[in-house]
Amino acid sequence: QVQLVESGGGLVQAGGSLRLSCAGSGRTFSTNAMAWFRQAPGKEREFVAAINWNGGSTYYADSVEGRFTISRNNAKSTVYLQMNSLKPEDTAIYYCAANGEILGPPHQLKGNYDYWGQGTQVTVSS
Repeated sequence: QVQLVESGGGLVQAGGSLRLSCAGSGRTFSTNAMAWFRQAPGKEREFVAAINWNGGSTYYADSVEGRFTISRNNAKSTVYLQMNSLKPEDTAIYYCAANGEILGPPHQLKGNYDYWGQGTQVTVSS
């Protein structure tokens, strides 16, 4: 069974940091682009960051550029999202996603991702 499992969410004060992890199992994702999305209450799920299969290319939403960093460790089948200088507007459920195309490019559209995790809650207090 293919699974993506996120962890690392929690409650943090504004200005603080969190690191999210996403562990894949059931198949290898080392040749696939992966991404993080988030969804706040009453809002659409939105793109946060994406990374290509070997970590050589990364992309960020304007709202997180310079504060968040996406990375991956293919030996551990894990993707990370380091979040610094957190703001209350970063509060959301964060989802990990994997594109099913081998060596495919990273995308900003959620429709391009075939596998999703269950999400982890991030709450930033003011």
